[in-house]
Amino acid sequence: MSNDTLNYIRFWGVRGSYPAPFGSHMRVGGNTSCVEFRADNHILICDGGSGIIPLGHHLLQEPKIKSLTILLTHYHWDHISGLPFFVPAFVPGWTINMYGPGDSKQEIEARISGQMLDPYFPIEAETWMAKIHFLSPPHKYLEYGPFKITPFFVHHPGSTFGYRIQIQDKTIIYASDNELSFVDNFMDARKKDLNLEEKNIFIALQQEEKERYLKLMGNANLFIHDAQYTPEDYAVKRGWGHSCYLDTVKFAMEAHIKQLYLFHVDPNYNDTKIEELHQNTLKYIHDCQSDIRCHVAREGLSIGIDTL
Repeated sequence: MSNDTLNYIRFWGVRGSYPAPFGSHMRVGGNTSCVEFRADNHILICDGGSGIIPLGHHLLQEPKIKSLTILLTHYHWDHISGLPFFVPAFVPGWTINMYGPGDSKQEIEARISGQMLDPYFPIEAETWMAKIHFLSPPHKYLEYGPFKITPFFVHHPGSTFGYRIQIQDKTIIYASDNELSFVDNFMDARKKDLNLEEKNIFIALQQEEKERYLKLMGNANLFIHDAQYTPEDYAVKRGWGHSCYLDTVKFAMEAHIKQLYLFHVDPNYNDTKIEELHQNTLKYIHDCQSDIRCHVAREGLSIGIDTL
């Protein structure tokens, strides 16, 4: 799809944890989380991983674009490490809004700029020459141009957001880091120590959590979601805040998602491994007689919003 399309979504970084610039990974891509949403020349960016660096260079080639909004899911390095190299922040005349978890805009600013303090980086965020606006939380609802955005909490260490993004009549869910089975695992680990009343309370909490997620994410046109681990890797990394790819697929089917993009894939998985996971997923969907369309999020891939 042409980048000249007015309304599109483009993946600039799809890896989790750390960049993986290896020859064996290039069909999927090696940069960490960054997704561009564009509608009528309004630029909305989800996460500032290393993928935001090439996006920044690309934006400088478009003289009509001078403002954008960045939504951060959280402040782990794989989601903010590209911001010190995001060239529009260093160019006078640009306006950049930033939003993420935090109790105040000062807290958000401190978390973003902290990685640029000595001895971690040679220049500080004060050298940014663009107008940087840190948006004041808490917000149950945000608007930017034609985008209507609802942040919601997900299961990942620390305070972490997912985002429900509505544009035109389309609903897009972006949840880069989320452990879908967190509550179930918590229950399983403790049920032997619980009495009947306590078990019933946990069962009610499980159902409440499931209903919350289905309400937030159900029937979305596009679902960009954490699919970091195989079942084998997830078995030894429960509680790390990421999903087994099969859990993501199962939830997407139950939530009646129309299109699923497996995202935030493990940097240890090369292209061959990820293709194997994708084929396993397609077989599983076929065996379940589901009509959901499932794809691997690949760096450089563009999706027309009008086609969702």
